[in-house]
Amino acid sequence: MKNLRQIVTKAVIAKGKKRTESEVSLKPTNRPSSILGCWVINHTHQAKKTGRYVEISGKFDVNVWYSHHDHSKTSVYTECISYKDRIRLHYRDEPTSGQEEIIVNVVQHPNCTEAVISDCGEKFVIKVERELVAEVVGETKVCITVHPHQFEEEWALQDESSSHAPAADNVEAKGTDTSR
Repeated sequence: MKNLRQIVTKAVIAKGKKRTESEVSLKPTNRPSSILGCWVINHTHQAKKTGRYVEISGKFDVNVWYSHHDHSKTSVYTECISYKDRIRLHYRDEPTSGQEEIIVNVVQHPNCTEAVISDCGEKFVIKVERELVAEVVGETKVCITVHPHQFEEEWALQDESSSHAPAADNVEAKGTDTSR
């Protein structure tokens, strides 16, 4: 037991995942004849931890392109939709301090899976799916074994040597002039 040490480090200590399918009813200004297209854009969200859950508040825009006045005109109807998701966390380690970081990754941004005109003929019924993963990063303890002897792994080093001799071009010959 003398050779064990605890290291305090940051790690993912809890995770949760939630896939949501919801239905949204939208009432455009004109009575729709047909739906020509539907798309979901501008998704934003915020998260906070509450107990063993992460609560996510988000919003997105739903755009419905549709015809009206007996298919003689087209318009795009846009509405901002708010939502709240609650993701249950599954813990690997209990936190050792209260300083935790919440990270939310969007696996599937809100996406229209179906768009129809309601039975009354005045509304759009839009099915939207989304999938989110929440992670809690906090301090945790890791136990390591410490080697009892001091040693260093052998290094494969090769001896190097160098010597610098002056180059022959740079040497100036000094002598006596014997010519007369």
